[in-house]
Amino acid sequence: MHDAATWAIRPEYALFVADTQRAADVPSTYSMRRALPATGERRIRLGNSVVAVLPFHGVAVQRASELGAALGFVSVDRFARSFRAALADGSVSGIVIDIDSPGGGLQAIAELADEIYQARGGKPVAAVANSIAAGAAYWIASAASNVYITPGGEVGSIGVFATHQDYSKALENEGVKTTLISAGRYKTEGSPFAPLSPSARQHLQARVNDDYDRFARAVSRNRGVDVVRVRNGMGQGRILGAQAATDEMMVDGVATLDEVVSKLAQRVVPVRPKLFAIGLLCRPNAEAPF
Repeated sequence: MHDAATWAIRPEYALFVADTQRAADVPSTYSMRRALPATGERRIRLGNSVVAVLPFHGVAVQRASELGAALGFVSVDRFARSFRAALADGSVSGIVIDIDSPGGGLQAIAELADEIYQARGGKPVAAVANSIAAGAAYWIASAASNVYITPGGEVGSIGVFATHQDYSKALENEGVKTTLISAGRYKTEGSPFAPLSPSARQHLQARVNDDYDRFARAVSRNRGVDVVRVRNGMGQGRILGAQAATDEMMVDGVATLDEVVSKLAQRVVPVRPKLFAIGLLCRPNAEAPF
C-alpha cells in the first residue's frame, strides 16, 4: 500500500503542507527526524503562582527538524516533552497551552491528548485557541481541563481526510511510463502512477472512518458530551467562531491568552472532572470563570 497519510487539518492547508515539503525537498513528515529542544516556553509569575505557557504553533507533525520548524511545523513529540516537564516542575502551579494551529497529521496526537487528559485532577491545564485550534490541534485542546477561545479565534474542523494524486496522465503526456515491480498483493495500491482502484479507495475510506471515529470519541470524552453531539454538531468538520463554538460546548469561554493566564494564576479556573456524559446536553459541573 502506497503511503497515504490521514490528516486532521483544515483542507486549505493541505496544499501548503505538500508544497512546503516539495520546496524543502522533504518527501514526507517521516523525514523530519531530529527533535528540537524546547523553545518559546514562558514561565509567568503572578503573585505566588507560576504559570507555564506552552506554545503549540504551526502544522502538527510528530517530529520536526530545524528546517521543519522554520517552515511552520510544530513537533508533537517535542511539545509532549515540554508538557511533561511542566507537570513535573514543582514551582509550576498551572499550565496554559497557547494554540495557533490548523491541525496536521495524526501521528502521536491521540497519545498527547491522552496525556493532557490524564493530568486532570492535578495541576490545572487550560488551552487557548489563540487564534486557531483546528483539526488535530482541537483534539489536543479539548483534552485540557478548560478550553478558551480568543474573541476573534476559531476552533473546529473535527474530521479526517486523505488524498490521492494520480500523475499517470501527466507523465504520459511527458512521454514517461512508470513500471512498478513489487511483491505483496497491495504493496503498490494507492500509487501516484496509476488511478486509484475501487478496492484501494475502499481501504483508504475505512482508514479515514476509523481515525474519525477515534477523533469524535476523544472529543466526546474530553468535553463530556455524547459522541452523537460531536458527530451531528460542533460544525461537522467546519470551523466555528467564538460565539458558535461556545454555543456548541466546544469551549468554556471567550478570553485572551493574558486573561486565562491571570485567572489560572489566581487559581479560579476550575478543573473539569473526568467523566463520560451520556445525555446529549450533559456537561461537567465545572463553572467557567468567564
